[in-house]
Amino acid sequence: MYPVVVTENQKSIFDFLDYPVTVKTTFVEAEEIDMNTDNNALVMFHDGAFELDVRVSSTENTVWLTLDQIASLFEKDKSTVSRHIKNIFSEGELECEATVAKNATVQIEGKREVQRFIEYYNLDVIISVGYRVKSKRGIAFRKWATSILNDYLIRGYAENKRFLEAQGKTIELQTRIISHLIDTDEEELMNVINQYTAALDLLDDYDHQSLVRPKGSRGYVQLSYEECLSIIDSMKFSLSSAVFGTEKTEGALKGILGSVYQSVFGEDVYPSVEEKAATLLYFLVKDHPFNDGCKRIGATLFLAFLQKNGMLFSASGKRIIANGTLVAVTLMIAESRPEEKDVMVTLLMNLLNA
Repeated sequence: MYPVVVTENQKSIFDFLDYPVTVKTTFVEAEEIDMNTDNNALVMFHDGAFELDVRVSSTENTVWLTLDQIASLFEKDKSTVSRHIKNIFSEGELECEATVAKNATVQIEGKREVQRFIEYYNLDVIISVGYRVKSKRGIAFRKWATSILNDYLIRGYAENKRFLEAQGKTIELQTRIISHLIDTDEEELMNVINQYTAALDLLDDYDHQSLVRPKGSRGYVQLSYEECLSIIDSMKFSLSSAVFGTEKTEGALKGILGSVYQSVFGEDVYPSVEEKAATLLYFLVKDHPFNDGCKRIGATLFLAFLQKNGMLFSASGKRIIANGTLVAVTLMIAESRPEEKDVMVTLLMNLLNA
């Protein structure tokens, strides 16, 4: 297993790999906003006898809860919720600056009026905490919040055409990958699309079969068969299944690697690093070379290939493809038709070059 050196913003991408990585976390100061405006309406959430006042932002297309409210919603103590939120930011799943806001509140302490700042967390943080604490009420809240935000959009309180387009794309994706959505639901896919504005244009091009394949980078370093086996053996998922990573037929993995690296008359069949990486993921998912774990192994070896070729992170240190985006594309490949191979590869190449 070859070493990987990452910065503090890069750790979460290695959720797919079982590498020990230590990073230092830097938290960004939350933005100060006024929760008591017409743009932040107070709406009551009901779940049986449970009631919760929720701030709904028509301008930000999100809902806001305090730490106390999140703890009450998920029926967990504050320290547990606080720890999960800290991990969400330290692991790079979400950015503090984009998901946390401070609201000034005047409190009576003894005989004095004291201004205190209370932190509010948006829907992305609430959903992420809900996943981690596995709250049944969290499912009801996600559906309710999505419904409320949709109502605001329809009624004209939030004119965000991009958001509506993202919802439409999410529905389209769901119809094709619903049978595989075990750990991913519609909110996660919607967040993936909303966070990447450029992805909307790519998906629109995909709809109209008008994607343009980028030239990409020439010259590459092979990820060897032995390295692939080492990575598969080291994956944490391998402990959950006796047949995880075992080949259906001997030489299946070697055959895929040979296809990706092949050349004809001295010219590579797949000329660029991006096309090789995308094709590697496609074959590992669609050819089903393993008895179990094809999608997980495919995504992992895809990342390892990019890492070995120095393309997993941009020059600024930003990861080139987010975990959620990779999950969504991997599921799209799994549900694609054979005649859509070129479209799937081109879509992934565009994401790598975005």
